[in-house]
Order: sequence, then C-alpha cells, then structure tokens
Amino acid sequence: MTIVAALLLAGVSTASLAAQRDPSITGAATAELPVLPAGQGEPVPPPPPDNWEQLIGGDQPDQMIDGRRRPGYVAPLPDAVTQTNQGAVRPPPPEAFPTDQIPLPDRWRILTGLCPAKDGDRSIYGVFANLALVCHGQGDPYHQNVLKGDRPLAEGKRPGFLKGDDWFLALTGISDTVFEPRTFPIPNGAPVSERPDINIFGKDNSIVASQTFLFGGSLFKGATAFKPPEIEYRLILAYNVNYVNVPERQILSVDPTAPSHRLDHFLGVQEAFIDYHIRNVSDRYDFDSIRIGIQPFQADFRGFLFNDNQLGIRLFGNRDNNRFQYNLAVFWRLEKDTNSGLNTVVERPRDDFVFVANVYRQDFLIPGLTSQVTLVYNRNREGSRLKFDDNGFPIRPALIGNFRPRDYDVFYVGYNVDGHIGRLNLTGSTYGALGRDSNNLFTGKAADIRAFFAAAEASMDVNWARFRLSGLYASGDGHPYDHTENGFDAIFENPIFAGADTSYWIRQSIPFIGGTVGPVALSQRNGVLNSLRSSKDQGQSNFNNPGTILAGAGGDFDLTPQFRLSANANHLWFENVATLQVLRNQANIHQDIGWDLSLSTIWRPKATQNIVFRLSGAMLLPGEGFKGLFTNNQRNSQYYSILANLVLNY
Repeated sequence: MTIVAALLLAGVSTASLAAQRDPSITGAATAELPVLPAGQGEPVPPPPPDNWEQLIGGDQPDQMIDGRRRPGYVAPLPDAVTQTNQGAVRPPPPEAFPTDQIPLPDRWRILTGLCPAKDGDRSIYGVFANLALVCHGQGDPYHQNVLKGDRPLAEGKRPGFLKGDDWFLALTGISDTVFEPRTFPIPNGAPVSERPDINIFGKDNSIVASQTFLFGGSLFKGATAFKPPEIEYRLILAYNVNYVNVPERQILSVDPTAPSHRLDHFLGVQEAFIDYHIRNVSDRYDFDSIRIGIQPFQADFRGFLFNDNQLGIRLFGNRDNNRFQYNLAVFWRLEKDTNSGLNTVVERPRDDFVFVANVYRQDFLIPGLTSQVTLVYNRNREGSRLKFDDNGFPIRPALIGNFRPRDYDVFYVGYNVDGHIGRLNLTGSTYGALGRDSNNLFTGKAADIRAFFAAAEASMDVNWARFRLSGLYASGDGHPYDHTENGFDAIFENPIFAGADTSYWIRQSIPFIGGTVGPVALSQRNGVLNSLRSSKDQGQSNFNNPGTILAGAGGDFDLTPQFRLSANANHLWFENVATLQVLRNQANIHQDIGWDLSLSTIWRPKATQNIVFRLSGAMLLPGEGFKGLFTNNQRNSQYYSILANLVLNY
C-alpha cells in the first residue's frame, strides 16, 4: 500500500498536507472538499490530482519539508578544498588591510609613533589621554630617549662615517659618593707620632670621604632586543676626589714630616674597547665575538679570583641556544693609581699577564644549575726592578720577609656553580693553585706553590625574605721555611659574598704591624683573604700567608619594593698561624680572628637603580688571635665601620 493510499484511507487529504507544507497551494484541491452538515456521515474525498507527486515533493530535494530527510537520500558534498603549501596560510589580499593605519618598521616607534614634535601641536593629548604617559623629553632617564639607546640616531643627525641604519648611542653618567668613619689598628709613626709613646700602636679612628664621577658611553650598531650588536665602541672615564684623615703620621706618606691627612684626585680610564660581532652560528643568534681594549672581566660568579677592568683581548660566544658559553682571553694588567684604585694609562703596563679559558653549561646534571670550569694562568715577571707607590712606599716587592724581588707562574684550576636546586639557591667555587715562585720570602730560594680554595653560599627565599649560610676556606702555609708555599692568594679579588663590602673584614684593610712602617696588610680592602701583600691594586700575589676560614649566616628582607634590610654575622679564623709567628717573632698566636657583625639598608626611592642610597654599620669583635696581634693605645675592645653611599645613575 502506498503512502498516499494510506492517507486516503485515514481520511487525510493530500491537498491539506500540501497546504501545510506550502501555504501558497490553494484553489481546486481545497475547494473540492465537500462540506456536510453535522450528523450526515463522513465525506468521501475526491481522487488525487494528476500532479500529486510534484505537490508532495517527489524526487526534488529542494521541495523537502524543512527538518525532514527522505530515507536513502544523500545530499551532494561541497567542493573539495585544495592546499598547495602544506602548513601555510595564504596571505590576505592588499585590500584586506585598513588604509587608515601605517605599519611601524621597528620596535622603538611602537609607543612613540604618535608623539608630537618638540614644538608641535600637543592637542593630540586631548584625544588620546594616556599618550602623555609615553611622550617624554630626551633627558628623561625613566622613559624612551635617544641618549640611553632606546631609539637609534636619526639619519641626518649622526656622523657621516656611520654607515647603514640602526646606530644607537647610550650615554652613561654615574655619581658615587662615599663617607666612611672607621676604626682599625694603626701603627704608631714613632718617633714622629702626633702622640708619641713607647707603644707600637696608635689611635685607631680615621675618616674617608670619596667622590667618583663616571662618564662616557657606547656607540653600537644593531637592534639588540634579540641579537648581539654588530659592533660597539665604548669609553668610560672616572674622576675621583678623595680625602683621608688618620691620627698618626707616616701612614699616608713615607715622608715623616707629611701631615696625617690628604686630599687627592685622579682621572682614570675604566673602559675603552671595541666589540666586534664575528658571526652568528644558528638561527637563535648563537654567536662568536671579539673584544679588544680595557674591559671588565669576572673569572667566576662571585669575583673570588679575578674581578677587574683591565687591558685585554677576549674571544667569547655561545652555542646550543645560549646553554653553552665560553671565554678565551688574555689581559695585560695596567698600573693603578695608589689612592683611588683607578686605571692609569700614562704608565707602562705591568709585566703581569693573565690568561683565561672558561666554559659555562646551563642545566648541567641538575636543571637550574649552571656549571663553570675555569683555567687561569698568571705569569708575573716583575722581579727585575723595584716599584714604589705614589706615597713613596715600596710595593714590589713587599716590605716583608727578605724584601727581594721575585717572579712567579701560577696555574689556577677551578670549578664553579651558580643557580638553584628546587627552592635552594646555591653558589660555590673551588680553586687549586699550582705553580712556581722564584723567591720564597722566608728562604730566598725557589719554591713550589700548592694551595687550595673553596667557598659556598646557600640561601632560600621565604616570601619577601632570603636566608643564607656562607662558608669559605683558603689554605694557609704551615711550614714557612720549606720549599712549598701553601697559602692561597687570588690575582685581584672583589668578592660579592657574606655581606660583601658591608662586612667589616671585607671592607677594611687591616695593616700588618711587624715593627716596620710599610703598606703590607693582613687583609686587603674589598677582599676576604689574609694574603699579607703590599697592595691588591699594585702588589704581587703572596702564597706565604696564614689562610682564611669563614662561617657565616645572614638574611635579606625586602620590606617594600624600595627598601631592603640585610644582616650578616660571620666568624673568621686563620687557617694556619705559622707565618704570623715567624714574621712577628711571637709564639702562641691563636687562630680565632673574631666575629664580624653587620647591618645594612638599601633604599631605592624610584624602585630602580637610578637612585640608590646605602647605609651600613659593621663591627669586629676581636678573638684571641686578633687580640694577640693588634691593639690600640686607647684600649678599645671593638672596631667599627660605617658606610654611607649615594649612587646616582643615568
């Protein structure tokens, strides 16, 4: 039975279905239905029209009822999409881009493209209210300007010898002000002391005031947001004025008639180099570069061995997306001004060369930890002549022992780590010193150098606080008259460790008073090692020393984004006192140096490095070893150091 017949038997008119499907179907099909009075029986429907298949749709899919699907009917598929370049998206046609916008060809004009000219119409600020936040003068150090390398030099405003585009100029201006009252053991300048007595120790108080201005800049080519510059020329000069007042004579000058205060000044060259980008070796801008001239260099993460600005040639670069880094360098050490510590280029460089090779590997063995292997060779040939400093004191050789000039060759082999293991921050350094000294200051004969150094600092962050533990060991010489020197000494140390220059022992230079007046110090300024050398800046390394042991704890507390409070407590010992007993002709010297306690604050009012004020106070509570070596005629049982430092940086 067909569907139509079934419908007719059910008394349903095909015309009614058609009318429900399409209200436009009217006329005879509906008019032919008889209307019978009620109670006269069911009407007999008329026969279907000849075009009934067309009226109910038939095989025409466009006439199907909405939402209904005929069984067995499959609609045709859309045309297939073809793609000739797998993985690529066709670029939009030019007409798809808006015509009221202009694309910017570089990153430095993204924010300042709408900024009016210096004398232009500033009514645009009324349209874009926030535009004033990014439109600033060139002298504003907190926002984009040409003078600090945020934007390139304009083509019409740069020298003609600068070819190509993307030349940047970054000027540097730093004011570093230091005021430092302090006390430390000072020898009596007898027989011309301001307060002569029979004691070899004088008063212990002194004052240092120092003002340093650094100015210069760098000129470099290349947009350095994501790749090294193609070439860079850099020059930094430093001008220092310093004033020192001590209570005893013959401390600041070898002349016993000179006053016990001094005002001095000096202009030094701290950086002057050319950095040339040799090549890129990957699409991630792994590179090789060479740098020639006076340049900063730090042999390890914390500056234990060699941290200075010296004349040299350095080949450096990276590989494996910056996971691997290397340095190959040789430095010819410059003479330094005695009272400021700045480089002098008007004197012949020293006969002292430093050869360095090191490699870094990130995430080595432990993710988050960077490993470094360092090889350093220090070749010193300054044994052929005497050298006196600017104050008239002999510094090469040091006025200690047999006072004979010497040469030495020292190889340093080191392994350093820096990074974190989970939440634990870790920094560590180990060095072995192997070499030959032409003149042992006790025997006057050649001696082998065998010394060892290790230091580590672990810390953990708890919200805004960091708590840390520090430990250091530098071997000392236990047999002064043998043919081996076991006291570890660095080339030029400047450690960022255990409180750094806020620590009393690291900040102050402690004179070694052995019955003669001279510049020999037990420890050097901005150094932690008990090296017994004449000067860190101008003297030679000394491997006949008592060594150093340090154990300490401290913490940094970022109370606000602008204010940090730090505290440190370090205990120090001599590793071996044999050399001290011989030099002082004094038995039973104890190893205990004492406690070094310090508290420091750092305030950055703009939460940047442009304005930094530091105020710190440190105190040395002498142990039995220090008391046995030093005292003062005032019998003060503690020594203090106060450091007030203001740094303005442009």
